[in-house]
Amino acid sequence: MQKIVVSGGARLDGEVRASGAKNAVLPILCATLLADEPVEVGNVPHLHDVVTTARVLGGLGAEVTHDADGSHVVVDPRSVDSHIAPYELVRTMRASVLVLGPLVARHGAAEVALPGGCAIGSRPVDLHIRALEALGARITVEHGFINARAGRLQGGHVAFDMVSVGATENVLMAATLAQGTTVIDNAAREPEIVDLADCLLAMGADIEGAGTSRIVVRGVERLHGARHEVVADRIEAGTFLVAGAITGGRVTVTHARPDTMDAVLERLAAAGADIAIEGDRITADMRGRRPRAVDISTAPHPAFPTDMQAQFMALDCIAEGVATIDETIFENRFMHVNELMRLGAEIHIDGHRATVTGVERLSGAPVMATDLRASASLVLAGLVAEGETVIDRVYHLDRGYEHIERKLSGLGARIRRID
Repeated sequence: MQKIVVSGGARLDGEVRASGAKNAVLPILCATLLADEPVEVGNVPHLHDVVTTARVLGGLGAEVTHDADGSHVVVDPRSVDSHIAPYELVRTMRASVLVLGPLVARHGAAEVALPGGCAIGSRPVDLHIRALEALGARITVEHGFINARAGRLQGGHVAFDMVSVGATENVLMAATLAQGTTVIDNAAREPEIVDLADCLLAMGADIEGAGTSRIVVRGVERLHGARHEVVADRIEAGTFLVAGAITGGRVTVTHARPDTMDAVLERLAAAGADIAIEGDRITADMRGRRPRAVDISTAPHPAFPTDMQAQFMALDCIAEGVATIDETIFENRFMHVNELMRLGAEIHIDGHRATVTGVERLSGAPVMATDLRASASLVLAGLVAEGETVIDRVYHLDRGYEHIERKLSGLGARIRRID
Protein backbone atom coordinates (compact mmCIF):
# COMPACT_ATOMS: atom_id res chain seq x y z
CA MET A 1 0.00 0.00 0.00
CA GLN A 2 1.34 3.42 -0.94
CA LYS A 3 2.15 6.17 1.54
CA ILE A 4 3.06 9.84 1.26
CA VAL A 5 6.03 11.25 3.16
CA VAL A 6 6.16 14.99 3.87
CA SER A 7 9.24 16.73 5.29
CA GLY A 8 8.09 19.95 6.90
CA GLY A 9 9.60 23.39 7.04
CA ALA A 10 9.57 24.53 3.39
CA ARG A 11 7.79 27.79 2.58
CA LEU A 12 5.71 27.30 -0.57
CA ASP A 13 6.03 29.71 -3.45
CA GLY A 14 4.93 29.59 -7.08
CA GLU A 15 2.06 28.79 -9.42
CA VAL A 16 -0.11 25.69 -9.72
CA ARG A 17 -2.89 24.93 -12.18
CA ALA A 18 -6.34 23.98 -10.94
CA SER A 19 -7.71 20.73 -12.36
CA GLY A 20 -11.27 20.03 -13.42
CA ALA A 21 -13.66 19.58 -10.51
CA LYS A 22 -14.12 16.07 -9.17
CA ASN A 23 -17.58 16.94 -7.88
CA ALA A 24 -18.62 18.19 -11.33
CA VAL A 25 -17.07 15.62 -13.65
CA LEU A 26 -18.66 12.58 -11.98
CA PRO A 27 -22.32 13.62 -12.47
CA ILE A 28 -21.49 14.95 -15.95
CA LEU A 29 -20.08 11.57 -16.97
CA CYS A 30 -23.24 9.92 -15.64
CA ALA A 31 -25.38 12.43 -17.57
CA THR A 32 -23.92 11.17 -20.85
CA LEU A 33 -26.20 8.12 -20.44
CA LEU A 34 -29.15 10.41 -21.28
CA ALA A 35 -27.89 11.19 -24.79
CA ASP A 36 -28.51 9.35 -28.04
CA GLU A 37 -25.17 10.49 -29.49
CA PRO A 38 -21.59 10.63 -28.22
CA VAL A 39 -20.74 13.29 -25.63
CA GLU A 40 -17.22 14.73 -25.26
CA VAL A 41 -16.11 15.95 -21.84
CA GLY A 42 -12.97 18.09 -21.51
CA ASN A 43 -10.82 19.27 -18.58
CA VAL A 44 -11.26 15.84 -16.98
CA PRO A 45 -8.97 15.33 -13.96
CA HIS A 46 -6.98 12.12 -13.65
CA LEU A 47 -8.57 10.73 -10.48
CA HIS A 48 -9.41 7.30 -9.16
CA ASP A 49 -13.10 8.23 -8.96
CA VAL A 50 -13.08 9.18 -12.67
CA VAL A 51 -11.58 5.80 -13.53
CA THR A 52 -14.24 4.08 -11.42
CA THR A 53 -17.05 6.06 -13.10
CA ALA A 54 -15.69 5.13 -16.53
CA ARG A 55 -15.71 1.48 -15.46
CA VAL A 56 -19.34 1.81 -14.31
CA LEU A 57 -20.32 3.32 -17.67
CA GLY A 58 -18.39 0.64 -19.53
CA GLY A 59 -20.08 -2.04 -17.47
CA LEU A 60 -23.43 -0.68 -18.61
CA GLY A 61 -22.31 -1.10 -22.22
CA ALA A 62 -21.26 2.47 -23.05
CA GLU A 63 -18.13 2.98 -25.12
CA VAL A 64 -15.69 5.17 -23.19
CA THR A 65 -12.55 6.50 -24.87
CA HIS A 66 -9.81 8.78 -23.52
CA ASP A 67 -7.21 10.91 -25.27
CA ALA A 68 -3.50 10.35 -24.59
CA ASP A 69 -3.36 12.30 -21.32
CA GLY A 70 -6.89 11.43 -20.21
CA SER A 71 -8.06 15.03 -20.04
CA HIS A 72 -10.73 14.47 -22.71
CA VAL A 73 -13.23 11.65 -22.47
CA VAL A 74 -15.80 10.67 -25.10
CA VAL A 75 -18.76 8.57 -23.98
CA ASP A 76 -20.91 6.89 -26.63
CA PRO A 77 -24.07 5.73 -24.82
CA ARG A 78 -25.72 4.18 -27.89
CA SER A 79 -24.26 0.78 -27.02
CA VAL A 80 -25.70 0.68 -23.47
CA ASP A 81 -27.26 -2.76 -23.06
CA SER A 82 -27.44 -3.13 -19.26
CA HIS A 83 -29.15 -1.23 -16.46
CA ILE A 84 -27.24 -2.87 -13.59
CA ALA A 85 -24.45 -1.11 -11.67
CA PRO A 86 -22.90 -3.89 -9.55
CA TYR A 87 -21.60 -3.63 -6.02
CA GLU A 88 -18.00 -4.43 -6.92
CA LEU A 89 -17.84 -1.16 -8.88
CA VAL A 90 -20.17 0.99 -6.77
CA ARG A 91 -18.82 0.08 -3.33
CA THR A 92 -15.86 2.48 -3.39
CA MET A 93 -17.68 5.59 -4.59
CA ARG A 94 -20.97 7.13 -3.50
CA ALA A 95 -21.27 9.10 -6.75
CA SER A 96 -22.11 5.84 -8.53
CA VAL A 97 -25.72 6.32 -7.41
CA LEU A 98 -25.87 9.14 -9.97
CA VAL A 99 -26.45 6.63 -12.78
CA LEU A 100 -29.85 5.90 -11.20
CA GLY A 101 -31.72 8.91 -12.61
CA PRO A 102 -30.24 8.76 -16.13
CA LEU A 103 -30.84 5.01 -16.47
CA VAL A 104 -34.47 5.07 -15.37
CA ALA A 105 -35.17 8.18 -17.49
CA ARG A 106 -33.51 6.88 -20.68
CA HIS A 107 -34.05 3.13 -20.41
CA GLY A 108 -36.95 2.76 -17.99
CA ALA A 109 -35.03 0.57 -15.54
CA ALA A 110 -32.08 0.73 -13.17
CA GLU A 111 -30.52 -1.59 -10.62
CA VAL A 112 -27.84 0.22 -8.65
CA ALA A 113 -26.02 -1.26 -5.69
CA LEU A 114 -26.22 0.81 -2.53
CA PRO A 115 -23.03 2.87 -2.66
CA GLY A 116 -19.97 3.09 -0.46
CA GLY A 117 -17.37 5.86 -0.31
CA CYS A 118 -15.88 7.96 2.48
CA ALA A 119 -16.94 7.12 6.04
CA ILE A 120 -17.79 10.72 6.98
CA GLY A 121 -21.34 10.15 8.13
CA SER A 122 -24.77 9.12 7.01
CA ARG A 123 -25.60 10.21 3.48
CA PRO A 124 -28.87 8.36 2.89
CA VAL A 125 -30.17 7.66 -0.60
CA ASP A 126 -33.78 8.12 0.48
CA LEU A 127 -33.72 11.70 -0.83
CA HIS A 128 -32.76 10.37 -4.27
CA ILE A 129 -35.48 7.74 -4.12
CA ARG A 130 -38.30 10.05 -3.04
CA ALA A 131 -37.34 12.59 -5.70
CA LEU A 132 -37.48 10.02 -8.50
CA GLU A 133 -40.72 8.59 -7.13
CA ALA A 134 -42.20 12.10 -7.46
CA LEU A 135 -41.56 11.74 -11.21
CA GLY A 136 -43.35 8.39 -11.36
CA ALA A 137 -40.54 5.89 -10.85
CA ARG A 138 -41.41 2.72 -8.94
CA ILE A 139 -38.54 1.96 -6.58
CA THR A 140 -37.75 -0.83 -4.15
CA VAL A 141 -34.61 -1.45 -2.11
CA GLU A 142 -33.75 -5.08 -1.54
CA HIS A 143 -30.72 -7.37 -1.43
CA GLY A 144 -28.44 -4.33 -1.37
CA PHE A 145 -29.79 -2.86 -4.62
CA ILE A 146 -31.96 0.11 -5.54
CA ASN A 147 -34.38 -1.21 -8.17
CA ALA A 148 -36.19 1.42 -10.23
CA ARG A 149 -38.73 0.96 -13.01
CA ALA A 150 -40.77 3.42 -15.05
CA GLY A 151 -42.41 4.05 -18.35
CA ARG A 152 -41.66 7.59 -19.41
CA LEU A 153 -41.16 9.70 -16.31
CA GLN A 154 -43.69 12.47 -15.69
CA GLY A 155 -42.88 15.99 -14.59
CA GLY A 156 -43.62 16.68 -10.94
CA HIS A 157 -42.83 18.80 -7.89
CA VAL A 158 -39.82 17.83 -5.79
CA ALA A 159 -39.37 19.68 -2.50
CA PHE A 160 -36.34 18.49 -0.57
CA ASP A 161 -36.53 18.40 3.23
CA MET A 162 -32.80 19.15 3.32
CA VAL A 163 -30.36 20.36 0.74
CA SER A 164 -28.66 17.47 -1.07
CA VAL A 165 -26.22 17.95 -3.93
CA GLY A 166 -26.40 14.35 -5.14
CA ALA A 167 -30.20 14.08 -4.98
CA THR A 168 -30.55 17.42 -6.80
CA GLU A 169 -28.24 16.12 -9.52
CA ASN A 170 -30.07 12.82 -9.86
CA VAL A 171 -33.55 14.30 -10.24
CA LEU A 172 -32.25 17.15 -12.44
CA MET A 173 -30.84 14.61 -14.90
CA ALA A 174 -33.94 12.42 -14.82
CA ALA A 175 -36.30 15.37 -15.32
CA THR A 176 -34.67 16.37 -18.61
CA LEU A 177 -36.39 13.45 -20.39
CA ALA A 178 -39.61 13.44 -18.35
CA GLN A 179 -42.89 14.40 -19.97
CA GLY A 180 -43.94 17.85 -18.76
CA THR A 181 -42.39 20.27 -16.30
CA THR A 182 -40.53 19.46 -13.09
CA VAL A 183 -40.01 21.99 -10.31
CA ILE A 184 -37.22 21.27 -7.80
CA ASP A 185 -37.47 23.31 -4.60
CA ASN A 186 -34.75 23.61 -1.94
CA ALA A 187 -32.32 22.54 -4.65
CA ALA A 188 -28.59 22.54 -4.00
CA ARG A 189 -26.91 25.68 -5.34
CA GLU A 190 -23.32 24.48 -5.70
CA PRO A 191 -21.26 25.52 -8.76
CA GLU A 192 -21.07 21.85 -9.71
CA ILE A 193 -24.88 21.82 -10.08
CA VAL A 194 -24.58 24.78 -12.47
CA ASP A 195 -21.86 22.98 -14.42
CA LEU A 196 -24.01 19.86 -14.76
CA ALA A 197 -26.93 22.00 -15.94
CA ASP A 198 -24.66 23.73 -18.48
CA CYS A 199 -23.66 20.34 -19.89
CA LEU A 200 -27.31 19.21 -20.06
CA LEU A 201 -28.24 22.48 -21.79
CA ALA A 202 -25.53 21.83 -24.38
CA MET A 203 -27.15 18.39 -24.92
CA GLY A 204 -30.51 20.02 -25.62
CA ALA A 205 -32.17 20.14 -22.18
CA ASP A 206 -34.52 22.94 -21.11
CA ILE A 207 -33.46 24.09 -17.62
CA GLU A 208 -33.90 27.33 -15.70
CA GLY A 209 -32.69 28.35 -12.25
CA ALA A 210 -29.58 26.20 -11.77
CA GLY A 211 -27.56 27.83 -9.01
CA THR A 212 -30.71 28.95 -7.17
CA SER A 213 -32.93 27.09 -4.72
CA ARG A 214 -35.61 26.54 -7.39
CA ILE A 215 -34.81 24.72 -10.63
CA VAL A 216 -37.41 24.33 -13.37
CA VAL A 217 -36.92 21.58 -15.95
CA ARG A 218 -39.11 21.22 -19.02
CA GLY A 219 -38.75 17.70 -20.36
CA VAL A 220 -37.65 17.14 -23.94
CA GLU A 221 -38.00 14.15 -26.27
CA ARG A 222 -34.26 13.49 -26.62
CA LEU A 223 -30.83 14.73 -25.68
CA HIS A 224 -28.13 14.83 -28.34
CA GLY A 225 -24.36 14.80 -28.34
CA ALA A 226 -22.37 17.79 -27.12
CA ARG A 227 -18.96 18.96 -25.94
CA HIS A 228 -18.46 20.36 -22.45
CA GLU A 229 -15.47 21.61 -20.41
CA VAL A 230 -15.60 20.77 -16.71
CA VAL A 231 -15.47 23.71 -14.29
CA ALA A 232 -12.31 24.25 -12.24
CA ASP A 233 -12.10 22.43 -8.90
CA ARG A 234 -12.72 25.05 -6.18
CA ILE A 235 -11.79 22.59 -3.41
CA GLU A 236 -8.45 21.68 -4.95
CA ALA A 237 -7.75 25.37 -5.57
CA GLY A 238 -8.65 26.19 -1.96
CA THR A 239 -6.42 23.40 -0.69
CA PHE A 240 -3.37 24.78 -2.52
CA LEU A 241 -4.08 28.32 -1.32
CA VAL A 242 -4.24 27.02 2.27
CA ALA A 243 -0.96 25.16 1.64
CA GLY A 244 0.66 28.47 0.80
CA ALA A 245 -0.89 30.22 3.80
CA ILE A 246 -0.03 27.54 6.34
CA THR A 247 3.66 27.71 5.34
CA GLY A 248 3.76 31.53 5.31
CA GLY A 249 4.30 31.45 1.56
CA ARG A 250 2.84 32.85 -1.64
CA VAL A 251 0.85 30.59 -3.97
CA THR A 252 -0.98 31.44 -7.18
CA VAL A 253 -3.63 29.07 -8.51
CA THR A 254 -4.22 29.46 -12.26
CA HIS A 255 -7.18 28.35 -14.40
CA ALA A 256 -9.37 28.76 -11.32
CA ARG A 257 -12.91 30.09 -10.84
CA PRO A 258 -12.68 32.80 -8.15
CA ASP A 259 -16.43 33.47 -8.39
CA THR A 260 -17.10 30.03 -6.88
CA MET A 261 -14.79 30.55 -3.88
CA ASP A 262 -16.00 33.65 -2.04
CA ALA A 263 -16.41 32.01 1.38
CA VAL A 264 -12.99 30.32 1.27
CA LEU A 265 -11.18 33.44 0.06
CA GLU A 266 -12.84 35.54 2.77
CA ARG A 267 -11.61 33.17 5.47
CA LEU A 268 -8.09 33.13 4.01
CA ALA A 269 -8.08 36.93 4.13
CA ALA A 270 -9.27 36.77 7.75
CA ALA A 271 -6.31 34.49 8.47
CA GLY A 272 -4.01 37.25 7.27
CA ALA A 273 -3.38 36.32 3.64
CA ASP A 274 -3.25 39.06 1.02
CA ILE A 275 -5.68 37.87 -1.68
CA ALA A 276 -5.31 39.07 -5.27
CA ILE A 277 -7.57 38.01 -8.15
CA GLU A 278 -6.73 38.58 -11.79
CA GLY A 279 -9.03 36.83 -14.24
CA ASP A 280 -8.74 33.10 -13.52
CA ARG A 281 -5.70 33.57 -11.26
CA ILE A 282 -5.92 33.67 -7.46
CA THR A 283 -2.93 34.56 -5.30
CA ALA A 284 -2.72 34.14 -1.52
CA ASP A 285 0.37 35.77 -0.01
CA MET A 286 1.17 35.41 3.70
CA ARG A 287 4.44 37.37 3.41
CA GLY A 288 6.13 35.05 5.90
CA ARG A 289 3.58 35.74 8.63
CA ARG A 290 2.02 33.20 10.97
CA PRO A 291 -1.70 32.79 10.17
CA ARG A 292 -4.36 34.14 12.51
CA ALA A 293 -6.92 31.68 13.88
CA VAL A 294 -10.20 31.81 11.96
CA ASP A 295 -13.63 30.50 12.98
CA ILE A 296 -15.60 28.58 10.36
CA SER A 297 -19.05 27.05 10.15
CA THR A 298 -19.86 24.74 7.28
CA ALA A 299 -23.14 25.05 5.39
CA PRO A 300 -24.45 24.49 1.86
CA HIS A 301 -23.22 26.81 -0.90
CA PRO A 302 -22.72 29.74 -1.00
CA ALA A 303 -21.60 29.39 2.63
CA PHE A 304 -18.34 27.77 3.71
CA PRO A 305 -17.95 24.30 2.12
CA THR A 306 -17.66 21.22 4.29
CA ASP A 307 -15.02 19.94 1.84
CA MET A 308 -12.66 22.71 3.06
CA GLN A 309 -13.25 22.21 6.79
CA ALA A 310 -10.37 19.79 7.42
CA GLN A 311 -7.87 21.97 5.54
CA PHE A 312 -8.75 25.05 7.59
CA MET A 313 -8.53 22.99 10.77
CA ALA A 314 -4.93 22.18 9.82
CA LEU A 315 -4.31 25.91 9.32
CA ASP A 316 -5.84 26.73 12.71
CA CYS A 317 -3.62 24.13 14.36
CA ILE A 318 -0.56 26.36 13.90
CA ALA A 319 -2.33 29.74 13.83
CA GLU A 320 -2.11 32.49 16.42
CA GLY A 321 -5.14 32.33 18.71
CA VAL A 322 -8.11 30.04 19.27
CA ALA A 323 -10.67 29.06 16.62
CA THR A 324 -14.01 27.27 16.66
CA ILE A 325 -15.06 25.03 13.79
CA ASP A 326 -18.72 24.03 13.49
CA GLU A 327 -19.47 21.11 11.17
CA THR A 328 -23.16 21.17 10.23
CA ILE A 329 -23.18 18.88 7.17
CA PHE A 330 -21.68 15.51 8.15
CA GLU A 331 -21.77 14.12 11.68
CA ASN A 332 -18.52 12.13 11.39
CA ARG A 333 -16.33 14.70 9.68
CA PHE A 334 -13.96 15.23 12.58
CA MET A 335 -12.23 11.88 12.08
CA HIS A 336 -8.99 13.67 11.18
CA VAL A 337 -8.82 15.29 14.65
CA ASN A 338 -7.10 12.37 16.37
CA GLU A 339 -4.50 12.18 13.61
CA LEU A 340 -3.78 15.93 13.80
CA MET A 341 -3.39 15.54 17.57
CA ARG A 342 -0.75 12.88 16.92
CA LEU A 343 1.23 15.69 15.28
CA GLY A 344 0.86 17.85 18.40
CA ALA A 345 -2.29 19.81 17.64
CA GLU A 346 -4.47 21.02 20.52
CA ILE A 347 -8.11 20.30 19.60
CA HIS A 348 -11.16 19.79 21.79
CA ILE A 349 -14.34 18.24 20.39
CA ASP A 350 -17.80 18.96 21.78
CA GLY A 351 -20.45 17.45 19.55
CA HIS A 352 -20.34 19.17 16.16
CA ARG A 353 -17.91 21.87 17.36
CA ALA A 354 -14.13 21.68 17.44
CA THR A 355 -12.11 24.23 19.39
CA VAL A 356 -8.57 24.56 18.06
CA THR A 357 -5.84 26.29 20.03
CA GLY A 358 -2.95 27.17 17.77
CA VAL A 359 0.50 25.89 18.72
CA GLU A 360 3.93 27.19 17.73
CA ARG A 361 4.91 24.01 15.98
CA LEU A 362 3.78 20.52 15.03
CA SER A 363 5.94 17.41 15.12
CA GLY A 364 6.03 14.84 12.32
CA ALA A 365 4.64 11.37 13.04
CA PRO A 366 2.99 8.43 11.27
CA VAL A 367 -0.71 9.19 10.62
CA MET A 368 -3.56 7.51 8.79
CA ALA A 369 -6.05 9.10 6.39
CA THR A 370 -9.71 8.39 7.10
CA ASP A 371 -11.36 10.12 4.16
CA LEU A 372 -10.57 12.30 1.14
CA ARG A 373 -10.41 15.75 2.73
CA ALA A 374 -8.89 14.40 5.96
CA SER A 375 -6.02 13.17 3.77
CA ALA A 376 -5.47 16.70 2.50
CA SER A 377 -5.45 18.14 6.02
CA LEU A 378 -2.72 15.71 7.06
CA VAL A 379 -0.59 16.68 4.06
CA LEU A 380 -1.03 20.36 4.96
CA ALA A 381 -0.11 19.72 8.59
CA GLY A 382 2.91 17.76 7.43
CA LEU A 383 4.13 20.78 5.46
CA VAL A 384 4.72 22.67 8.73
CA ALA A 385 5.57 19.79 11.08
CA GLU A 386 9.16 19.31 12.20
CA GLY A 387 10.65 16.15 10.73
CA GLU A 388 8.78 13.64 8.59
CA THR A 389 5.05 12.96 8.49
CA VAL A 390 4.17 9.61 6.95
CA ILE A 391 0.56 9.39 5.74
CA ASP A 392 -0.97 5.96 5.26
CA ARG A 393 -4.08 4.98 3.25
CA VAL A 394 -3.50 7.70 0.65
CA TYR A 395 -5.85 6.01 -1.80
CA HIS A 396 -8.41 8.38 -0.28
CA LEU A 397 -6.29 11.28 -1.53
CA ASP A 398 -6.14 9.88 -5.06
CA ARG A 399 -9.92 9.92 -5.26
CA GLY A 400 -10.01 13.71 -5.35
CA TYR A 401 -6.57 15.25 -5.98
CA GLU A 402 -4.74 14.96 -9.28
CA HIS A 403 -0.98 14.39 -8.85
CA ILE A 404 -0.98 16.24 -5.53
CA GLU A 405 2.61 15.41 -4.62
CA ARG A 406 3.81 16.55 -8.06
CA LYS A 407 1.89 19.83 -7.78
CA LEU A 408 3.08 20.54 -4.25
CA SER A 409 6.66 19.68 -5.20
CA GLY A 410 6.41 22.30 -7.93
CA LEU A 411 5.67 24.85 -5.20
CA GLY A 412 8.72 23.82 -3.19
CA ALA A 413 7.25 21.20 -0.85
CA ARG A 414 9.40 18.25 0.18
CA ILE A 415 6.94 15.46 -0.48
CA ARG A 416 7.21 12.03 -2.02
CA ARG A 417 5.21 8.85 -2.49
CA ILE A 418 6.55 5.49 -1.38
CA ASP A 419 5.36 1.89 -1.56
